[in-house]
Amino acid sequence: MKRLDQVLANDGIPAELELIINHIMVACKDISYKLGQGELAGILGATEDENIQGETQKMLDVISNDLLKDILIANPAVKGVGSEEEDYTIAGNKDGKYLVTFDPLDGSSNIDVNLSVGTIFSILEAPQDDRTGDQQEVFLQEGRKQVAAGYVLYGPSDLLVMTTGNGVNIFTLDKNVGEFVLTKSGIQIPEDTAEFAINMSNQRFWEPEMKQYIDDCLKGEEGPLGKRYNMRWVASMVAEVHRILIRGGIFMYPYDSRDPSKAGKLRLMYEGNPMSMIVEQAGGASSTGRMDIMDVKPEGIHDRVPVVLGSKNEVAKVVAYHK
Repeated sequence: MKRLDQVLANDGIPAELELIINHIMVACKDISYKLGQGELAGILGATEDENIQGETQKMLDVISNDLLKDILIANPAVKGVGSEEEDYTIAGNKDGKYLVTFDPLDGSSNIDVNLSVGTIFSILEAPQDDRTGDQQEVFLQEGRKQVAAGYVLYGPSDLLVMTTGNGVNIFTLDKNVGEFVLTKSGIQIPEDTAEFAINMSNQRFWEPEMKQYIDDCLKGEEGPLGKRYNMRWVASMVAEVHRILIRGGIFMYPYDSRDPSKAGKLRLMYEGNPMSMIVEQAGGASSTGRMDIMDVKPEGIHDRVPVVLGSKNEVAKVVAYHK
């Protein structure tokens, strides 16, 4: 089996980009170890702080963020980083060729109950000018401009799922040697599905189009969609998307009316865009309900976006409801 570095070299990935990916994996291996230790490592529970999103930070949110931030800022190829847990972007090497955004620990509310969580990352080319990585505007590029995107799922086995624009590969962490090795390549999401994932407790806040789609799913064979659907919800985007990659499905976190200033719950730059790149590279589709997520022009590093992604034909049905 091929190691991650061998696959990247075979794909002709630039050496600087390969080093960045490898450094991200160094941090993720450390996160994996701390998660595996759980309460033994004293990483459970919340801090007294909130991040810029207004969310209470878990102890491991902070630890994971610092691990990723520190190793990336020290990388000479990184011009700057942006994180869910940081108010502002952070400068790296002013001559760096790349920008990295990340959600250090997606689904962290699951930590204390020992369910799956993950790390999401996105890599962009940095403008080669005098601007530095602490100037937010250098990051504000559409998702189509990503050069790599991936996530690490911390579960019964730790998996790296990644694309550099040439399909989607899955690597498994061999803990005996401390390396991610290729275990699946050329992942393809089934075009049709009868499985959806959505937080039904928010239904009263959804737009009428989304309410109607879900109502029609629940009507089963007698309804306009003509089939019986199953529902799943893990409260971790990484886990939800991984299930879709393996067996198909559709994941939705739509716009809701609780806070009109926020387009959705999920962040565009380090959740919506990287997951959309992975899903599209695997033959799926991603949308806000009205436009492709990776065509959204960001205005800020923490912009939010409605998310509908997964099996191509089912995403098209949701988009049709919104039209």
